[in-house]
Amino acid sequence: MRLTGHPLAAAPDRPGVHSATIMTDSAVAQLAQLFESTFGRPAAGMWAAPGRVNLIGEHTDYNDGLVMPFALAQRVRIAAAPRDDGRWTVRSQHGGSQHEEQQASFGQADLKPGMPGWQAYLAGIVWSLQQAGHRVEGADLALTSNVPIGAGLSSSAALECATLTALVDLNGLDISLLEQAKLARRCENDFVGAPTGLMDQAASILCRADHALLLDCRSFDHEQVPLRLAEHDLELLVLDTHTPHDHVASEYAARRESCERAAATLGIPTLRDITDLESALDQLTDPVIRRRVRHVVTENARVRAAAEVLRADQPADLGPLLDASHASMRDDFEITVPTVDLAVVTAREAGAVGARMTGGGFGGCVIALVPVGSSGQLADHIRTAFDRAGFTKPSHFVSQPAAGAGRLDPAG
Repeated sequence: MRLTGHPLAAAPDRPGVHSATIMTDSAVAQLAQLFESTFGRPAAGMWAAPGRVNLIGEHTDYNDGLVMPFALAQRVRIAAAPRDDGRWTVRSQHGGSQHEEQQASFGQADLKPGMPGWQAYLAGIVWSLQQAGHRVEGADLALTSNVPIGAGLSSSAALECATLTALVDLNGLDISLLEQAKLARRCENDFVGAPTGLMDQAASILCRADHALLLDCRSFDHEQVPLRLAEHDLELLVLDTHTPHDHVASEYAARRESCERAAATLGIPTLRDITDLESALDQLTDPVIRRRVRHVVTENARVRAAAEVLRADQPADLGPLLDASHASMRDDFEITVPTVDLAVVTAREAGAVGARMTGGGFGGCVIALVPVGSSGQLADHIRTAFDRAGFTKPSHFVSQPAAGAGRLDPAG
């Protein structure tokens, strides 16, 4: 879910490159200054929650399948302090610019599902906590972010989880991390109105540095799987194709409906329950439905295989799995577009170990597993290919798996 119209987006450090650092001392100081200049008092604390990349496992979530996201260094950052009048006032600052700011305020009477505007993501967190029986006092909050907007990196989940982490801490609430992720998803599902799964919020809250999160979307069982790329002289290039997501909502709905129709035909709850792919395909006559089923079943298998190679501390062996995932999304699930296909092909030709589109499809980002230090050169190759094809110039950053949400110490 994208934060349409939300100001929490960071300008790139230089053309084509997103900012991709954890909070520096300077960023901490700027956030603290933003809060104090807005509210005339120091913040009680500062918190942050990251965006995420899905390493592998696409369109498996609503089929009760497996996903494997990891947290980004980019995150939404919040400075906050309690107030005693039962209101929540929020100031956001765009990319640190003093000229692009927004402020909103809401009270108890405003906490109604369907609230318009970007502040709904924050109000929905208050509402979710209250619906779960938790007392939430009013607060002042100042927000900044360097999670790219509209790139499929879960900027909305990062905002929800940063808000939740701050309010849980400010109000002294005792809520397990998994339950926090579920509350953040309830905000997005029932208050904002976006029918997402748990992956984004779980990644933002549960992930650990140098690990991916293997999440079972049926049981919510989860495992921290080592993803120690730097130790193996590897890094992940994340490249935003800046492709408009035309018809994404209708196409997403069509893919989901086809999966549900296939499960009903097979007499099973979801495609997760298929144990014999060939037998299942033999029972389906529609060639399109057959392709959709094949993608979901083989993608779940690829997630399991990815977990095995990472448990064995062999991240380079992810390469063929990333390639196969992209081919399946392109040929069986048919959710790629020319920009992402060109980016993946060019990345592989330029030396990537493996590459795939990440996210729901029809645009967004590509990830490429590459040797350390080669991301810039590889991104240049993709940028040249895009220029020749007449596509919008892409942007990129280099990623290593980062930690999930938490309170920031004074050193950032």
